[in-house]
Amino acid sequence: MSGADTRVFHIEFGSTDYGLRAWVTGTNGTLETTLACWRAIADEVRRLSPFGLLVVDDMEGVAPPPEQLLEFVQSMRGQGMEAVRIAYVEKHAEQIPEVEFAGLLANEHGFVARVFADETDAVRWLRYGER
Repeated sequence: MSGADTRVFHIEFGSTDYGLRAWVTGTNGTLETTLACWRAIADEVRRLSPFGLLVVDDMEGVAPPPEQLLEFVQSMRGQGMEAVRIAYVEKHAEQIPEVEFAGLLANEHGFVARVFADETDAVRWLRYGER
């Protein structure tokens, strides 16, 4: 990225009883965009140290291709996300298989993450789910 802010996404953060909620909008489709988005979320997680994190992905476009998902997960190690339970809501149902694959990779690499199609279920897991 150049010195100018060329983000193609927007994140709206909010504090909740289960931790932090991040609502992400904009356009995705590249590893670079995904990494920039998640690094911005990680910055807020490090700043606030919430127990739980709900990410509501309402971005247009597609997830990075499967061959880049491992690189994404490995790039997030050490960013402070290992200390927080992550509930990820994919608003575009057709993308859930790719996102679930990324979730499996994340869990294999020390993160506690789960993918949901419904925000109510995700919040329930953050509040009451197995710890």
